[in-house]
Amino acid sequence: MKFNLLSKVKTKTTNHEGAKALTMTAEMELYTTVVTWSLNDTFYEKDQARMERLRNLIAKCNPVFVGKLAVYARTKMYLRSVPLVLVTELAKLHSGNDLVARVTDGVIGRADEITELLACYETLNQRKGTKKLNRLSKQMQKGLSQAFNRFDEYQFAKYNRDGAIKMRDALFLVHPRAKDDLQQLIFNKIAANGLQTPYTWETELSALGQLNFDGAEAKAIAFRAKWEELVDSGKIGYMALLRNLRNIQEASVSYAHFKKVCATLADGQQVARAKQLPFRYLAAYRELITPTSAVQNIARVAKAAITGNKGYTGELLDALEKAVQASAANIRGFDENTRVLLACDVSGSMQKPISAKSKVLLYDIGLMLAMLLQSRCNNVQVGMFGNFWKTITVPRGNILSNVQEFYRREGEVGYATNGYLVIKDLLDRRVQMDKVMLFTDCQLWNSNKSTDEIQTLWVQYKNTIAPKAKLYLFDLAGYGQAPLQLLQNEVYLIAGWSDKVFDVLAAIENGNSALSIINNIEL
Repeated sequence: MKFNLLSKVKTKTTNHEGAKALTMTAEMELYTTVVTWSLNDTFYEKDQARMERLRNLIAKCNPVFVGKLAVYARTKMYLRSVPLVLVTELAKLHSGNDLVARVTDGVIGRADEITELLACYETLNQRKGTKKLNRLSKQMQKGLSQAFNRFDEYQFAKYNRDGAIKMRDALFLVHPRAKDDLQQLIFNKIAANGLQTPYTWETELSALGQLNFDGAEAKAIAFRAKWEELVDSGKIGYMALLRNLRNIQEASVSYAHFKKVCATLADGQQVARAKQLPFRYLAAYRELITPTSAVQNIARVAKAAITGNKGYTGELLDALEKAVQASAANIRGFDENTRVLLACDVSGSMQKPISAKSKVLLYDIGLMLAMLLQSRCNNVQVGMFGNFWKTITVPRGNILSNVQEFYRREGEVGYATNGYLVIKDLLDRRVQMDKVMLFTDCQLWNSNKSTDEIQTLWVQYKNTIAPKAKLYLFDLAGYGQAPLQLLQNEVYLIAGWSDKVFDVLAAIENGNSALSIINNIEL
């Protein structure tokens, strides 16, 4: 099944800056809303407002599409919280078959997502305490029962955290039927609070931290030995490794262990298995190149009594670059005969953290996706727009350092959202491009008070300069409006923060729609 997206929907509206915009079909708007949301306030929209918009959109969409979108968001976009919201809302509206059970099972990727889904169900249905959850949706209960049988004792123990709903509570609520005798033994241990404490980097460092040491130096030596043991064990996961590079460095592990860390980071197979969002690599990269303040440094040295292996930072940065290049290896890109222009929105509305605890900004995501694609194109120009539009020359191979170069220079173009200048420049210079791609929150407007609009300029460009050119809008915020008419004059919209957005790009290039990948998800 293919959705008709926006080709016959011409309802005009205004965006959050008051500029002319166009509405989307419910399915397209739901897709963009879901894959660009971290359950936090955005620049233009409060979290609760987006939740209400999400509920209204779900009610308008085919339930099967909603279910497939939930599984797509979890398995392809690597989002964890929003898929749980989708399945919870779907359970309120849909009954009559096992769709909710299949979707529930499909969005549970880790053992702790069982309790997270129950907590989400409790919150969104305004129920408090596990006793209130005894009216759990029967189909959700069935899906959770299936999910319970996919995890072993280590996985349950690793994520058996203190929270309002514990794994034991979930077991008693769901009453899963064990698939075999071994699984029943695991369920019995959960019920008796008898799961064996898992060997993880968190539990090992926590236990070490409870010991008394004879001075700071002795403590530092113990932590160095523990980090070396963890590196050797292979029990520290890829994401945990990314988040602990500075800690490992400051623990002064041996050079042999340091090389193991770098080899793990750069290993293409481990990169593929880790399924990290691209900005995770950027966050790790920045953590290494950001100077520690004098106060922090004094505290760290006093705690560790050593300064760490700062001389090895360059090797870590090289390993991260190799990791990102490995993550980009399957991006299709374009050959030397295809002229590609990548334009990054660095406006004020793009400079908001994606969540309250993150240092990553929305425009960091746009820069990261653009540089990933740039590394896979042979004939490509890149630039950024705000009040002005400027192209910037950077090498193709250095993805993370290229992002930092743009990050350093974003103030050179100001902080408006004059995306129309990208197309106007091509018109004025009569430059032919085959693919023009804007990485933006789609809240484009004209701060120069002229009559220029991106829709009119693009039609003019197609008619006079490049009749075969395609314009791709990479929507990074999901506010629900488009600055141009989609599916006319070869204008397409793609949304999301994962490198999997380039699978959507490839699908469109092959004649499919942005939603066809979602519709092909199996439940």
